[in-house]
This record gives sequence, C-alpha cells and structure tokens, in this order.
Amino acid sequence: MPLPIINSIASWVLKQRIHQIELFLKYPNEVQEELLMNLIRSSENTVLGKQYDFNSVRTYHTFQERVPVSTYEDLEPLIERTRRGEQNVFWNEPIKWFAKSSGTTNAKSKFIPVSNQALEDCHYKAGKDLLCLYLNNNEDSQLFTGKSLRLGGSKQLYEDNNTFFGDLSAILIDNMPFWAEFSSTPSNKTSLMSEWETKLLAIVNETKTENVTSFAGVPSWMMVLLNKVLEETGKTNLFEVWPNLEVYFHGGVSFDPYREQYKNILPKADFKYYEIYNASEGFFGIQDLNNSNDLLLMLDYGIFYEFIPMDTFGTPNQKVIRLAEVELNKNYAVVITTNSGLWRYMIGDTVRFTSLKPYRIRVTGRTKHHINVFGEELMVENTDQAIAKTCQETNSEVIEYTVAPIFMNGKEKGAHEWIIEFRKKPEDLSKFGTLLDENIQSLNSDYEAKRYNNMTLNQLVINVARTNLFYDWLKNQDKLGGQHKIPRLSNQREYLDQLLSLQH
Repeated sequence: MPLPIINSIASWVLKQRIHQIELFLKYPNEVQEELLMNLIRSSENTVLGKQYDFNSVRTYHTFQERVPVSTYEDLEPLIERTRRGEQNVFWNEPIKWFAKSSGTTNAKSKFIPVSNQALEDCHYKAGKDLLCLYLNNNEDSQLFTGKSLRLGGSKQLYEDNNTFFGDLSAILIDNMPFWAEFSSTPSNKTSLMSEWETKLLAIVNETKTENVTSFAGVPSWMMVLLNKVLEETGKTNLFEVWPNLEVYFHGGVSFDPYREQYKNILPKADFKYYEIYNASEGFFGIQDLNNSNDLLLMLDYGIFYEFIPMDTFGTPNQKVIRLAEVELNKNYAVVITTNSGLWRYMIGDTVRFTSLKPYRIRVTGRTKHHINVFGEELMVENTDQAIAKTCQETNSEVIEYTVAPIFMNGKEKGAHEWIIEFRKKPEDLSKFGTLLDENIQSLNSDYEAKRYNNMTLNQLVINVARTNLFYDWLKNQDKLGGQHKIPRLSNQREYLDQLLSLQH
C-alpha cells in the first residue's frame, strides 16, 4: 500500500478519538468523579479495599476521610508483596510489570506497579491521543509516510518471581503491538541496549538512513543523540539528514533551557514541538495546541487527580482538594489514584493551572526540588525560564545546571550557588550572573524581596563547569541515558558538592 494512503488511513483512525476527548472537556468533574467510583468498585475485594472498607465508600468525601495520602515508602510493603507474586493486594487484576524508577533524588529504586489496564487505557491510549491531537491541528501532516525516532530507557527487563521490572520505556516497547515497531526506529533490539555509549552509536548508524519524520524522547538525552548524528554525518543541521522532519514530541524535563539549541539544529520556522507529561506512574498531560506551552490534563486515563496547595504542603494545615476546587496560577503538588492500584499517591511533581476551561497545566518542578532556605520559594520553572532568557540576552547556550544554597554563616548572608555547563560561554560571565539574578527576581517576587538591597540574600555565585562534568557525574552514578535527569534545585548542597569535587 502506498505511504500517502497509509498516512491518510492512520490519520482518519486516530481522529475518531476526538469526540471522546470532547466529552471530558465538557464534563471534566463528572468524568473524574465517575472514574474514582469505578476504581473503588474494582478494588473492593483487594487487601487494601477491605482495609478501608471500599464496599461502603459512595462519595469522594468518604474516600478522602478514609484513605490517607501516601508516598512510595508508605506503599512499599504492599508493592513488595505483589513483586513476590501475591496478587489482589491493592489492585483487583494481576500485576506482573513494575517500572523501575530511581527518581532524581533517592538513590534507592522505586518499583512502580503497571497493570494491563494502565498499559492499554493510559500509556498506549495517550500515545494515540498525542498523535490524534497533533494530526487534528496539522491537517497536512505527512507523519506516517516516515518513522518516529524514539529514544527510550536503556535497561533490560529483569524477571523476578514471575513479575518483571525495568525502565518504563522498556516495558512499553516490550508490550507494544507488532505494527508499532514498523513505524518507529531504531529497532526494539537497539532501543533496549543497556550500555548507553554503545547504544548511542548503534542508534545513529541505524537511523541516519531512515526517513525520520518525528522524534520522541527527553530533551537532554535527545540533544546528545542529535549532536552525535550531526558529528557522524558531517551535516550542519538535521534537515540535511532527514528532510521530512516535522515534529519533536518531548517530555521529562522542561524544554525552556534547550529551546534555542534545538532551533540551531532544526532551523525551519514551521518545525513543531509538542510537549507531553508522563511518568512511571502514569500519563497525565498532552500539549493540545500548536505553539503552546500548556498541557491539557487528560481526565479519562484511569487516573483520579487531587492537589495539595504548595503554600500548605507538609504543614499541619496541609489540605487536599479535587480538580473542581483548583485555582489559576497557584502551585500544587499532584496526588493520583490510578488503575494500577496507587491510592492517593504523591508523585512528587508540582503544577500550576493556566486554564480551568479546559483544565490546562504547566509542570513547575518537584516537591523536593525547590529552594526555600531563606523564604525565597524558588521553583524550577523560575530558574529554567530565567536561564533561557539570560542565554538569549547574552548569546550563550547552557547544557546543564544545578543550584544549591550557600548557608548563612555568622554575620555572612546566604546566597544561591550555581554550577553551569555551557555549550557556548557568555563573553562576560559577571554580566551573565547579574542578568540571571535580575531575571529570577522578575519571575519570583519572594526571591526579589530577599535580594532587595542584599537584605537576606547576596548576589548568586556561578561556577563554570568543565566540559562533560554533568555527563561524568551521571556516569559515576550509573545514570546515563533513559529518563535520568539532573536535579535542578536542592535545599541541600549534596549534589553541588559532588559536582564541585568532580570538577577538580
């Protein structure tokens, strides 16, 4: 069958989903409420369902009163029972897949349960929805005349008591329908290679001759791969390698610090960027409009959402609200109840709502990844935007960065200490530092107040990282490739001190 016909058929099939999406756009709170009750009914006879007497739960308020908000550590004993082969513990259908996630902070691995429902009704459904929304907005797309270059995790799957664990992308690739491999590159075999540096070359060699029309992957690692493609092919931009490229589907870390670098190697004005918001625990949001920075919160993936306002987070006054009660432009920690048996689980991310009709969000950071040592409440969203703006103003490019506090010492005031690895250094580093400081102040009034006349905080301090410092740090931690991310902000100096010691 000719490729343009395949493209037309695939587009038509995917667009049939638009009507279902319109349903939850119209009745968001009703869809969420019904979904919660379905999850509760499904799990009445599980160990956890009996513990909280799900049988008698008929309203959200009863659910909220009975089931506590939980972290991974709270659920770990139940998860371990299922990993050892016991079923019907927290979900009514057998769970044999566990997404191994190290998170960015905790060295200890988490094993996030992934049910068959979550694979089908959340992760794969989201993949189709992403294409559906993209095609709906871009009628003349030729996406399916070529292949999608996907860059996933590099862990094999390990078998354990008839349960399997591995990187989420490895689980998704392993369970994909056979036809999905035809539309992607590299092959599953190459995608799942475990050694990052060998895998990188294998991907370049396998994909450089393909007709690639889209990319999918984490911006930081995708940038490493794409620069390798240019290096190996001797080309100056990616359209010389793949002339039919039209879109990059990205997620995992904020795109702001990388945007200009991508424009340099993808110098066509009409090239599209589509952001997604997914994690081992589920798939949450998809950019639903061209040239937007907002993500549509997807409400029918078997995930019930609750939110904790960050101004009360972790305090005795902490309150948990449902979707119907959220307000615009406030930071919230995300709590989810899912069709994999995670009940009122804090995923560790923070978001703010940019629209309530429909519900659209931006990811602002992590509950553990902010700096609030001096009352400045600095979020990753602030520093990512400030770095991007400062790079534009100084014609420089940043590869990676991390920030930590300089604690007050005697009469000496505190400050923020940065370590930044530049791809293109600014001509004047002290001007870069001043602009960065001013840009953060313009984005964050708490930081601005603490910086006023150096009242609480001195001007930020910048260390310029040697080439490949962050890469070497991740390599030392055995965290190359896949979903591994640099922790941007921390209230402690642990990461910064490790980097500084590796610097010398």
